Amino acid sequence: MENKTPLKDIPEAPRNSRKEVIIVTGSSGMIGSVLIHKMAAHYRLAGLDLAGFPFPPAEAECVCVDLTSDESVEFAFKRIRYEYGYRIASVVHLAAYYDFLGEPSDLYDKITVKGTERLLKSLQDFEVGQFIFSSSMLVYKPSSPGVKITEESPLEPKWDYPKSKVTTEKLIHEQRGEIPVVIMRIAGVYSEEGNSIPITNQIQRIYEKQISARLYPANVEHGSTYVHLEDLISAIALSIDKRKDLPAEVVINIGDDETLSYKELQDIISTEIHGEKSKIIHIPKWFAKAGAFMQNLFGKAFIKPWMIDLADDHFEMDSSKAKKLLGWQPKHSLRDTLPIMIKKLKDNPEKFYRVNKLEK
Repeated sequence: MENKTPLKDIPEAPRNSRKEVIIVTGSSGMIGSVLIHKMAAHYRLAGLDLAGFPFPPAEAECVCVDLTSDESVEFAFKRIRYEYGYRIASVVHLAAYYDFLGEPSDLYDKITVKGTERLLKSLQDFEVGQFIFSSSMLVYKPSSPGVKITEESPLEPKWDYPKSKVTTEKLIHEQRGEIPVVIMRIAGVYSEEGNSIPITNQIQRIYEKQISARLYPANVEHGSTYVHLEDLISAIALSIDKRKDLPAEVVINIGDDETLSYKELQDIISTEIHGEKSKIIHIPKWFAKAGAFMQNLFGKAFIKPWMIDLADDHFEMDSSKAKKLLGWQPKHSLRDTLPIMIKKLKDNPEKFYRVNKLEK
């Protein structure tokens, strides 16, 4: 017979730790894993993730969950209630669906939107100090060079991934109940290992001297803000530690102080790899789309035809609110990290390709 015992009636296991509890969804991912390592000394951690490999770090209990299933989410929180009690210091919600195919998928709704709704529903039975949602810089309307995007800037998501984030942000606002919320609109994440699909693919094209590395269909003075993985982890950790001082509902941008243009990225990467800058040749968008279509027709290329229409978009983030509320300060920059990233490529190309899932 199915167990329908309400969460509040589930007895708690005896606990010998006074540490507060943090729950991390998407805990086996790049951000979740590093966050767990960072917080383990001061908090008890439960990592919510799909069953099977990869697993969360050993510092966190792996609580298997399928966010598309009511029963799975309910069962996971019964486990949380039994082992950790009804008080949760912070829930860091990193789990979401995304891909770069550019095609419609019902998984954005099933995982990102409805999955978050299931989490919030279950959390109403707990005393939750904070719910952190990892949103994206891409929810904003693009700006222009020198015009920084603030948390009050207009939203204009252009494809399914950021659209699902906007929908989920609205859902959280409506269904959070009494749970304090931090919406983090995060820039593109990178590290010394690479770990950024757009950047590492640009590095690959230049390293392999592909003709596409020199062709570009948009304004080369436009670019996007990024943020180092360690700086992002620091922002999340500060949000958790200072949760009692934050507003009940707040949106915070998280990104580097400097936004490099496409040309600056190209010049740095080319100089580090080949010792000289490489000239960028402007091509019409229709030609770029045709080329991308042919590349994907006869192989698996990163650049898809739909990306060409977005190539002119410029995202220049203002993260001063994070500095003011959290005392956060980015300690890294993409400009300084790129040479380290490329040295790792040169020292061990096979490992760099494997870590960043690049196809030769």
